[in-house]
Amino acid sequence: MSVFTVNLRRSLSLLLLLSTGLLSSGCSMDKPGSDTAPKANSGNGTASKGKYKIAGIGFQNDQFFKINELGMKDGAEKSGVDLLLGNSAGALDKEISLLDTYVARKVDAIVIAPYNTKSSTAGLKKAHDAGIKIVTFDNAIEGDFPVSVIKSDQVALGKATGVEAAQYIQDKMGGKAKIAIISYISLLPEPAGQRTKGFEDAVKKLPGVEIVARQDAWMAEKAVGVVEGILTAHPDVNLIWGANEGGTVGAVTAVRNAGKASKVVVFGTDISDQIAGFLLAEDNILQAVTGQKPFDIGMQSIETAVKALNGEAVEKRVLLPGMLFSRRHSSEVTKYQTYLRGLSK
Repeated sequence: MSVFTVNLRRSLSLLLLLSTGLLSSGCSMDKPGSDTAPKANSGNGTASKGKYKIAGIGFQNDQFFKINELGMKDGAEKSGVDLLLGNSAGALDKEISLLDTYVARKVDAIVIAPYNTKSSTAGLKKAHDAGIKIVTFDNAIEGDFPVSVIKSDQVALGKATGVEAAQYIQDKMGGKAKIAIISYISLLPEPAGQRTKGFEDAVKKLPGVEIVARQDAWMAEKAVGVVEGILTAHPDVNLIWGANEGGTVGAVTAVRNAGKASKVVVFGTDISDQIAGFLLAEDNILQAVTGQKPFDIGMQSIETAVKALNGEAVEKRVLLPGMLFSRRHSSEVTKYQTYLRGLSK
């Protein structure tokens, strides 16, 4: 399916994102920004009596969560609710502080990308016990009290790239490859583990594939150093997979820095203008990525919270498919990049 099935009617919302220059390296898991305080937003720009108040909490200030935030704003405007936005910046203490603030402000629902499956549970249970509806996105937590969890199908994200990598190994590498994996399992074990499993299961169907290195590095600048170290310790590595945007960007940069563009290829996760550029670059390093749908996740999270507040039935678990972008189909990558850049004009 062409990538242009992605809701083009959301162009105006994405224009706001792209015009701020946020398409820098970074999964959805790159370096957090400093703006973490709650911000008020509503359909008409002002808080109004009689409306539901919903708090939206992102995990980091990177591209994924900025687009996700736009989806939440779109959902809030369409649903006629007041939206309070905050960001934990990848820190549990900030998440707890935000939750305490929103409980004190007596919001009706909290839509959140939890810091951690286990450690985020207590603070959210406290909010739930105060009568607040909880919807999680991007990651689940322990306990059955959230009304819904909405996220990408993590296994499918890894599998899609793995299938593409396996085809490349078969066609271009004689069915043999020494692979290094750059993930973020120590940060978010469940989603990172699922992505990694999806990728590994796909490439391991080839008997000539060997995983020779595994390390965590979810921020681009850290991933550069980690991958450079792997390339030094394992000079036979000829394929690297990044489980998120930061790992993918860092891997491509490290291969370039090492002068191994003709010897090492990269497969990864997430899509941005920068990553699209990597897919189109003449150095032939980045071969394919599977992108997520953060706008849809944000919008559906708000819509689900509103339905729950209205007493309507909601799906307990929603998994959204990803979108594969491959160098083999460079025309689609070019069209998508042009589309993104056109929104910022």
